[in-house]
Amino acid sequence: MSTSVPSGIADTGWRNAAIGLLAVRFIQGFIYWGGGSRRFIYGPQKLNPHGHWMAYKFQTAMPGALLGTDKIIAYLLHHFILLYASVIVFSAIELVAGLMLITGLFTRAAAVMTIGLSISLMLMFGWQGATCIDEWTMAAANLGMGATLVLAGSGAYSLDNVLLRRNPALAERNWFRWLGGSLPLPLRPVAYRNTALALFAFTVLFNVGTYNYYRGSVFSAFHSGPVSPTRHDYALSNGVLMADGSVSFHAYLDGGTPEEPSHIVSAAVMRNGQAVESWNTAALTALPATAFSNDFPYQKFKAGPFGIVSGMGAAARITLPAVTPPTMQDGYSLRLTTVNGRDFNLSLQLAGAP
Repeated sequence: MSTSVPSGIADTGWRNAAIGLLAVRFIQGFIYWGGGSRRFIYGPQKLNPHGHWMAYKFQTAMPGALLGTDKIIAYLLHHFILLYASVIVFSAIELVAGLMLITGLFTRAAAVMTIGLSISLMLMFGWQGATCIDEWTMAAANLGMGATLVLAGSGAYSLDNVLLRRNPALAERNWFRWLGGSLPLPLRPVAYRNTALALFAFTVLFNVGTYNYYRGSVFSAFHSGPVSPTRHDYALSNGVLMADGSVSFHAYLDGGTPEEPSHIVSAAVMRNGQAVESWNTAALTALPATAFSNDFPYQKFKAGPFGIVSGMGAAARITLPAVTPPTMQDGYSLRLTTVNGRDFNLSLQLAGAP
């Protein structure tokens, strides 16, 4: 076996560039290793399905998730085995890819994994955050760092270099040059340039495009986004007024911060601008568990100390008990009032009406 040093390792310019990117490689790896290690090592309760585990976090992403990822999340939330497997796989990819980048082992393959993670996180959680859109900012930076590492590799202080020094024949293996990071990609200069420009264009368009969608400030004025990350909002539907005066409706908390729950402190059936029956905070607090038929077993609507409480992404069919039997006429609506004074209204259909 030849003991000569492969030209990529000995190339001063390539090695200097790799040394310059050492901080990028390490921090990119540490970010993802940190996410995976918190669940597998330091905070295993995050993977305990009998506690407040990662499923709750995924559900908070649904209201603003893009490109159909909200439907994927909802499907997983209804299928525990797939959900749990997805959480384990996602966390394991974070852990393994992060450790690979920290040590410089198959650096390009690890960088590609972090690109996939960054895109997924931006599509699901990118809308969350008040002005800086916190989740988007981290994932956008990680996408750029991952693209850079795919192109530049890890030509210094890496396990890829150790493998290459011990087996110089790897320099002739295209799979090692594509997956590892000790040597330049096996591309002609023009092809390398085109690949780099394509990655640059994708990174810019994806990052700038999602930022403009979430907050404007590129082609339009700053805005809070299609889904507000700060102001709780309810989507109400399928309202029915029963003959005895009870009310049934579907509610979905589809906006606001996932850091704090939302509270409905009063409800009223309205007709011609007048309340014909109502439920105050005490009445809503006393609702039994049977009044809530939640769509998902994680974030839920339920009776709390200050009325009806719900976490981000919660969806449920709610039944309010009878107070006053209505006259059999049209024009009824339901008004819900939150703790911060916002009203949400829904037209009610009389039970049995066509």
